Amino acid sequence: MSKITELETQEERREQAILVGIDTGDFDCEVSLNELTELADTAGADVIGILTQKRESPNKATAIGSGRLEELAQIATAQEADLVIFDCELTATQQRNVEDALPCRVVDRTMLILDIFAGRARSAEGRLQVELAQLQYMLPRLSGQGTALSRLGGGIGTRGPGETKLESDKRHIRRRIQALKRQLQEVEQQRALRRERRKKDDMATVAVVGYTNAGKSTLMNRLTDAGVLAEDKLFATLDTTARALKLPDGRTVLLVDTVGLVRRLPHHLVDAFRSTLEEAALSDVIINLCDASSPEANEHLAVTRDLLQQLGCTDRPILTVFNKCDREGIPADVDLGDSDSLCISALTGQGIDPLLERIAAALPPDRRRVTLLLPFDKGALAGQCRREGAVESEEYVENGLRMTVTLGVKLLETVKEYVIE
Repeated sequence: MSKITELETQEERREQAILVGIDTGDFDCEVSLNELTELADTAGADVIGILTQKRESPNKATAIGSGRLEELAQIATAQEADLVIFDCELTATQQRNVEDALPCRVVDRTMLILDIFAGRARSAEGRLQVELAQLQYMLPRLSGQGTALSRLGGGIGTRGPGETKLESDKRHIRRRIQALKRQLQEVEQQRALRRERRKKDDMATVAVVGYTNAGKSTLMNRLTDAGVLAEDKLFATLDTTARALKLPDGRTVLLVDTVGLVRRLPHHLVDAFRSTLEEAALSDVIINLCDASSPEANEHLAVTRDLLQQLGCTDRPILTVFNKCDREGIPADVDLGDSDSLCISALTGQGIDPLLERIAAALPPDRRRVTLLLPFDKGALAGQCRREGAVESEEYVENGLRMTVTLGVKLLETVKEYVIE
């Protein structure tokens, strides 16, 4: 019984991590380390120390310099750290040198984010994207792993000149990368076919984009009862979710959730998740959701806007929406009174009706308010108007059903002979 208890304790024990930041002046080191702390917590580690080094550029051999590395080794030994996390992307040489000097494992920012993604991807597409990003990250670093991978393969058929284990592993990874790219290309083609189908059916698309943990999944659940996992953690969901949403004017649109963003998102991930992010690029309206209670709210908005610009989304309506406005302590520099933005709380429902009206107003005007007089034998047509339109009033009169309703152009063409106003 004691052995079982011991195993359970080992599984529940969170890793103890020390964070290392290099302040080169290119970005706010303190803010970036705060975000790295959240990332470490999401990955299952407790931060027990933070070490920073101010340099003009990272040291080519050890990232932080030999003297600071010795100091880090002493701290890691004294604190009995399990892990050291660098707030930058380490080269293969830096990774090897640092690991040789430290008594614990070493990961960098990119590896940490990849690990979180690997643990949270649920759909087949999400897992393909994560594996592709991991292999693309791993490939150039194999040669930095010393002689462990540089031995000749053994067994029948490998004698003679042969090839090193390193070359064999690299060849295998390249083949796997090509296979993953082909599979993702098929997924993208299927996605493109679905987009064409929606276009043919006149189904408009509204994409929700924003910084990770801004509340996108909570908003999806509030608007569509999507049942998406919503947690107060970074990257709680990675997989794209699409649900139908009926607007106040009667139109039904497709609401699409997208992967959350972070500062300095590794380019491996941007490339791997490009097909998912293109859902935003090809949508009719974009909701840029931001956590109003975050001290870095304005910077989060800027990160999202930069990515949208990279994807070429500046030619379509982008609604700036501040979420979590029910919380106290909104930073003073966040302008919630801006006429171009909206304040909501996806958790409580505050501001949801104005948001829906703003979405409807941002879509192309393809609807008109009319008054119809439908004969009594056109009950099926009346039902269609109720389903696809926004009924303002209806009453039975002597000659049939009098109905004031806002309808789309297709249905307007069908009922045009019954229009009286």
